[in-house]
Amino acid sequence: MKLKLISVMIVLISGLAGNASGIESLRGMKPLDGSSGKVEVKKVPKDGDLIQRNYVQQPPLIPHKIDGYQINLDFNKCMSCHSWSRYKETGATKISQTHFKDRDGVDLATVSARRYFCTQCHVPQANAKPLVENTFKPVEAISQ
Repeated sequence: MKLKLISVMIVLISGLAGNASGIESLRGMKPLDGSSGKVEVKKVPKDGDLIQRNYVQQPPLIPHKIDGYQINLDFNKCMSCHSWSRYKETGATKISQTHFKDRDGVDLATVSARRYFCTQCHVPQANAKPLVENTFKPVEAISQ
């Protein structure tokens, strides 16, 4: 019980110290029950070329809008273009073979449950400015 109380105290104190150093949320210092102001609508390209990846093993970005795409247990809109049976007809990129393996590496006949919800990894590219400064550079030997 003492250890738990001490842990909570440390977390609270470090939280206060973090605020004192000028760190604030992306929302600013606005109260949670208040409005954070007008949200800028990000523009997503209509249908574009493939977007270059920034690092090895990065999931490909989605080069088109996905507003209104239904992805649930009963239906996955992405598969209507990207499935192995439809990609040639639609001109879309075919879903990777890696999406047909379970967590133990066993090949499956259908998309693995852990890879079924595409937007867990793949996101549309937008004209959004970075939320924080980013100085990331890929390792040159690997990115060539």
